[in-house]
Amino acid sequence: MIIEQSGLEKILGKYAGRRREALLPVLWDVQTAFGHIDEYAVRQISYTLRVPEADIFGVIGFYTLFHNKPTGEKIIRVCTSPTCAVFEADHTIGQFEKHLQVQCGHTSANGEYTLEKTECLGLCDHAPAVLVSEQEKGETLYGDVADAVHFLQHPEDFAYKNNADAHPNVLLDDDAPAADGYTALETILQSKTPDDVIAEIESAGLIGRGGAAFPTGMKWKFTRRAEGDPKYVVCNADESEPGTFKDRLLMESYPHLLLEGMAIAGYAIGAEKGYLFIRGEYPKPTDVLLQAYAEAVAAGSLGDNIMGSDFSFHIDIRRGAGAYICGEETALFEAIEGKRGFPRIKPPYPTTHGLFGKPTVVNNVETLCNVPHIIDKGADWFRAYGTDESTGTKLVSVSGHVQNPSTYEIEPGITLRELLENRCGGLIGELQAVLMGGAAGTFITPNEIDVALTFETLRAAGSTFGSGAIMVFNHTVDLRDVLKSLGHFFQHESCGKCFPCQLGTQRQAEILERINAPIEGDTVRLTDIGLTMKEASICGLGQTASMAVMSAMEKFPHLFEK
Repeated sequence: MIIEQSGLEKILGKYAGRRREALLPVLWDVQTAFGHIDEYAVRQISYTLRVPEADIFGVIGFYTLFHNKPTGEKIIRVCTSPTCAVFEADHTIGQFEKHLQVQCGHTSANGEYTLEKTECLGLCDHAPAVLVSEQEKGETLYGDVADAVHFLQHPEDFAYKNNADAHPNVLLDDDAPAADGYTALETILQSKTPDDVIAEIESAGLIGRGGAAFPTGMKWKFTRRAEGDPKYVVCNADESEPGTFKDRLLMESYPHLLLEGMAIAGYAIGAEKGYLFIRGEYPKPTDVLLQAYAEAVAAGSLGDNIMGSDFSFHIDIRRGAGAYICGEETALFEAIEGKRGFPRIKPPYPTTHGLFGKPTVVNNVETLCNVPHIIDKGADWFRAYGTDESTGTKLVSVSGHVQNPSTYEIEPGITLRELLENRCGGLIGELQAVLMGGAAGTFITPNEIDVALTFETLRAAGSTFGSGAIMVFNHTVDLRDVLKSLGHFFQHESCGKCFPCQLGTQRQAEILERINAPIEGDTVRLTDIGLTMKEASICGLGQTASMAVMSAMEKFPHLFEK
């Protein structure tokens, strides 16, 4: 579709007076309308937002979901990350090539379809997963291959499926707030000071559920005490770790729980503005959240003078555009500010110099969803679940060779064996390995699955809970293929800001490509690369990009032999 002047002017008219922070929303609006963002559009966006054209081209090139050349009317993206690869993503691509008469990486002759490979879509429980985009409509479907074929043939009767096992109902509570509920927020507005709220969160022992496991109350306290206004709450919903899809469930099914948690965080730290940054590959959760926010504002539960109080809280829901690095909190700030998602050097830390250089608290979706329940039911109620160091329940994303891949709510302390054999319906085939924590995780062997699932126990065992991803592989899988997939993932997702990660992920991927026919010294090379990235990279991507490979060399040394 040619970008028409009148259509573009109508889009840009909505952004008159805005500046660089509006760049990602503008780019999304233009691409949704026309399928791509050409030089003429870039020039006009530059005039509107007062951003140099070169910077805009840099942003378009950085994010994989943006296109600067015409595409087909529909873009079909097939996930090739580990779980989807195991479930024959390459065969799926071949089937689409045959069905759509188009080669992967190209557009069909009739201009109807563009077929692409993509990294993790957060749909590991639907593997192999597919994302379909349409001009003038945006992302209209995500699901498995059968869903995609059905949708392409009969879009009018498609119904999205959401796999979820919500037992026990603790975080995933049947009494989650509606738009006119928000009882926890009402409670604190009537009877608790910000310091009271922070003390309750600290007493509950809530630690971050995004992977770093930092104490939430401590983070809020640091931000509240920091000098400078305004302060901001940022929800990190850029769930891009392969094998992780728990936050997708929360956003789709419990949006008001998340929005209420953000508002409580705002009250606690003294912020009246929040940003919810959600990955671009999550169209369904984005739509649900936008609708829920509108409902909450209409009901007086969010917005100006909430429930008649002097506290106001507004949330800006921002959509990413395909960059794993934006899961790193400072890279996420850069994205919201309309830049490429390059991580910042720390210190200074977000609690003093975060979004727009102001004190900012950043929390994961699952972390924030715990907050209303803690306020409503008390810290002692929360501590009744789990262990002293892993309080509350934990959501885990289980994919791969189990009977029921899904999101499960567990009480920390149960064993991995119990989860796989009882909760997940048992294994498919004979277990070969479990990758804990996602692409940046570590392997667990069959004789180690009696490990207790707690942050502290897994840490002591040399493993990680990470983001809650659990990928299960049986003996039909060649783990060397899994390692190749992981190597490609990190090479593709490295932002390139620092050389240890940029060059390290490239060399790691090159060596893993020849793992079926290694040359002498490859394990030494992989070790040197891994240690260098771990010690010298400026952010968590590079620091953990070799974890799975290093773990495999320890647990499965035969994979690296000729």
